[in-house]
Amino acid sequence: MNAFAALADDTRRDIVRLVVENGELTSTEISQNFQMSPPAISQHLKVLKDANVLLMKKDAQKRIYSLNQTGLKEMEDWILDVKNLWSKRFDKLDQYVMKLKKERTNGRK
Repeated sequence: MNAFAALADDTRRDIVRLVVENGELTSTEISQNFQMSPPAISQHLKVLKDANVLLMKKDAQKRIYSLNQTGLKEMEDWILDVKNLWSKRFDKLDQYVMKLKKERTNGRK
């Protein structure tokens, strides 16, 4: 699953927001913020980890989650590429509209 698909779920977005706001959190600390079972939260955490949105490190019996900057950078790059493509298309549309206005203005004289 890619990061966009992983973040399509409200709970997973809330988990990411929680980790961003608090830094590193254990799976227990994360699950205490939700009204669902710890195994259900663990499944969400697995999806986020597999999608490279979160990193997980083990410390004895604890699993500690943090934000994966690399995974988010990939998303940011894709979003910027799409934004740039749309900006170019809008620039071309603006040029075309300006050309039509100029032609219309010149035709009235």
